Amino acid sequence: MTPIALSLPGFPDAAPGAGLAGGILIGLAAALMLLGLGRIAGISGITARVVGLGGGIDRAAAVAFLVGLPVGAAIIAMAQGGLPANFAGPIPLIIAGLLVGIGTRLGSGCTSGHGVCGVSRLSTRSLVATGTFMVAGIATVAIMNALGLEVLS
Repeated sequence: MTPIALSLPGFPDAAPGAGLAGGILIGLAAALMLLGLGRIAGISGITARVVGLGGGIDRAAAVAFLVGLPVGAAIIAMAQGGLPANFAGPIPLIIAGLLVGIGTRLGSGCTSGHGVCGVSRLSTRSLVATGTFMVAGIATVAIMNALGLEVLS
């Protein structure tokens, strides 16, 4: 199986077809969870449920959802011949994970909850949060590029 092939001028490594297919699947999963369970498909809330810090969906359903994320990605990666993985190491990953966890608690949700589910429901809080994520990401890339630590080439 090969990735969905489309190309964008100036972005030879872009995969807009795969992004479109992935976006459709994410939207479908979020809609099914909202319609089927009456819950928002925000990863931070689901993770909180798994570790016993939140309520909402059944714990077994939350575990299945979380396990399905990397398993689904691994299945697609294997079907496409694998993906190279470069990690900074366990300490930076642990620190990053803790910072993300703190940020999701402070922001009342994560990028998936706000960006996918909240924006589609026109939630003011989610629109502001998603705008903040975008501005922070763009600023980070601009600063890193200005310092010669190219993120995007």
